[in-house]
Amino acid sequence: MVVSGGKIMKPKKSDLLVEVVEHIDIKKHNVVPLVEAMSKMAFSARDLGRAAQIYDVMLRDKDCAIILCLAGSIFSAGLKLIVVDLIEHNMVDAIVSTGAIIVDQDFFEALGFKHYKGQINVDDDVLRRLAIDRIYDTYIDEDQLRVCDSTCSEIADKLQPRPYSSREFIREMGRHLSDHGKNRESVVLAAFEKNVPIFVPAFSDCSAGFGLVHHQWHHPERHVSIDSAKDFLELTKIKIESKQSGLLMIGGGVPKNFAQDSVVAAEYLGFDVGMHKYAVQITVADVRDGALSGSTLKEANSWGKVDQGAEQMVYAEATLALPLIAGYAYHKRAWKNRAPRNYAKLLDRPTAAKAKEPVAAV
Repeated sequence: MVVSGGKIMKPKKSDLLVEVVEHIDIKKHNVVPLVEAMSKMAFSARDLGRAAQIYDVMLRDKDCAIILCLAGSIFSAGLKLIVVDLIEHNMVDAIVSTGAIIVDQDFFEALGFKHYKGQINVDDDVLRRLAIDRIYDTYIDEDQLRVCDSTCSEIADKLQPRPYSSREFIREMGRHLSDHGKNRESVVLAAFEKNVPIFVPAFSDCSAGFGLVHHQWHHPERHVSIDSAKDFLELTKIKIESKQSGLLMIGGGVPKNFAQDSVVAAEYLGFDVGMHKYAVQITVADVRDGALSGSTLKEANSWGKVDQGAEQMVYAEATLALPLIAGYAYHKRAWKNRAPRNYAKLLDRPTAAKAKEPVAAV
């Protein structure tokens, strides 16, 4: 409630959507001495320090393709600019994410909208009546989110009717932002410009899903659809193309498993690609319930997905851990010697990854 002239007034939307969430800039904070000091401590500090060092080793390994996996509401919380910097400085070669992060949070802000600081003890019924959505202590204007939905529908309306991988559709979203975006600090836009593919395996589970429902409702005979098997094939082609690979995972869930499974898929096709050589995961999920988000990277070794020796679990909340890990790697500057892999261009070619032949039939 809002107090005015001694009277308790019902809040208006403008009373609550005031203070904008600001994205942290790792370029402004050299955390190398801090992370190196933490690596000499114990418990989670040492785990984080080792994870940062593994990520730095990935960047120094000229044969290593780095896949970034994203889950959770991390861009609405202020981590978007970190991923923009990772793309722009050749610190990541492909991204696997949930739909909410890429569409409802990044694409949403690229259209000119914001996320706002909120409260966790607010009356959620009041928020619903004001068309304000809450993500823990963050607010989003639902009316603006509907604009995001409709923009996705408009993009689909302009495309040739056929099945697309989520990577292909997100590339068209990047093309739209290059012409019509209002905020240039966008992961979708940076990935479009740097030829970094973004995969969203559960693509309809976000604003893009609402947009595609609208598109298909109005075009029942000829419409755009999303081919999740094509997503899997394209990511597998990247694994086949790379000599080595490493995973930097924020959260778990579908993006984590999707990226890990590219090893098994490539081997199923007859290619001897080897497991992911490096892996770092930041998560708060508990391992004891057997859920994917908390399952250890050593467990993934039993599935033939992640090699042992250069893997590290970091049990910490992403807004605390990612700025330190990414900031450490950025200021160590190994990225200066990395060449861009331009995997989006590879996948846009009809014969992508067919130059290599499987080592044996399966």
